Amino acid sequence: MMNLSPISRRSFVSQSTMGGLALASMLSREPLQAGTGLPAGLHHPPRAKRVIQLFMAGAASHIDMFDHKPELIKRHGEESDFGEHVEAFQNGLGPWMKSPFEFKRHGQCGKLLSEIVEPLGEVVDDLSFVHNMVGKTGVHSQATYLQSTGFQLPGFPGAGSWVSYALGSENEDLPAFVVLPDHRGFASNGPKNWGSAFLPTHTQGTTIFPQRSNPIEDLHPQADFVTRESHGEGINLINQLNRMHQQKRPLDPRLDSRIRSYELAARLQLSATDALDLSQEPNHILKMYGLENPKKEYPKEINPEEETEYFGRKCLIARRLIERGVRFVELIDGDTRIDYNWDAHANMSNYNKLARNVDQPIAGMLKDLKDRGLMEDTLVVFATEFGRGPFQPNPGVSGRGHHARVFSSWLAGAGIKGGMVHGASDELGEQVANDVVTIHDFQATILHLLGMDHERLTYRHAGRDYRLTDVHGNIIEEIMV
Repeated sequence: MMNLSPISRRSFVSQSTMGGLALASMLSREPLQAGTGLPAGLHHPPRAKRVIQLFMAGAASHIDMFDHKPELIKRHGEESDFGEHVEAFQNGLGPWMKSPFEFKRHGQCGKLLSEIVEPLGEVVDDLSFVHNMVGKTGVHSQATYLQSTGFQLPGFPGAGSWVSYALGSENEDLPAFVVLPDHRGFASNGPKNWGSAFLPTHTQGTTIFPQRSNPIEDLHPQADFVTRESHGEGINLINQLNRMHQQKRPLDPRLDSRIRSYELAARLQLSATDALDLSQEPNHILKMYGLENPKKEYPKEINPEEETEYFGRKCLIARRLIERGVRFVELIDGDTRIDYNWDAHANMSNYNKLARNVDQPIAGMLKDLKDRGLMEDTLVVFATEFGRGPFQPNPGVSGRGHHARVFSSWLAGAGIKGGMVHGASDELGEQVANDVVTIHDFQATILHLLGMDHERLTYRHAGRDYRLTDVHGNIIEEIMV
């Protein structure tokens, strides 16, 4: 790791109320809590060393995947009555609508799962479902910001950036925070969801599109006349000039971030290429992720084969990245187009394609992590920005509208009790029945499992101390071992 000059380092660290605790793993190798025996950046012994977050863009329906509601079957087609004013998206409140999918029990825990996520039944005893999640808004962009950064407005660091800031990377040749977007493009807000904002620039997420010929933009020189040697010489010259500039301006932390970015880019040219090379994987592993028969071309319309391959590729690369020391990997399914994400306003039949593209790769990844002993210290998180309403937006429409009053997520892996359900929605899946869990609670729990106190992981900016959980957040003790 590179050491800053005494002056710039002191200035850099002074911006954080965690002081050296937050940045030590990136700035030096010296322990910060003498006598605790804890690695740098931690407040208590961690259960997890790394996170893989699966984000379903567009708001995945809890009542069509994980949260079975027999009462909706009984009341299907009846006029919906909430007994209070309910904010609805688009065209108001139509009749109650049952799920078009069958539910069956799986695993020793007997969890009811929809037929469209049936492969998850093979690993359901490792999952802890949270059925009492509550959002703050039914607007995609704001809700996605909240899930990603803890705030509904732009300008705040992503969760992965906070983890990168506190813990750094276990591999100097790879970034601490990597984002694998949908192969078609970005979901709501795009890179703003994983930007560093006021945190040091090098903590932002590195975007990788594994299926593209150039997975990391501008990583490799495009000009034919540029050789590896000349390219390296160019980077060295830029770094030399940056350091000369830095010596004259020791109080500007942006210079160090710029130097780090060039140095990391140079190392990435080798390390990223290796991490993304799936030809190293045996056939039985490829089959586990749904990658045994990839096609060269796919139809323009959404189709299960293409979706499974592209999402499976991201799942396998996520495993390869965390094996190599990446702290936080986020996989995103869905872009901003309604027919290509989980925003099922008009027709729930799209879920046949959407859910079946992620269930096999996710199940395969969990089994693979378990077989390799990685589940013991890897936290896997399934998240979405809000849920879908248990009623039709209009009579005759088979879709569902936006619904932030209740939705579902799940966690698996390090420190998590498997085969359990925490909390519940009401009999119709319309609101929380007990023990509300907020997104801040969810984020606080993730940080806790990583060994960090969400109230102490702060950064001073614009005259106040900021944190991922803002001024909220309680740890979900019940789902932890």
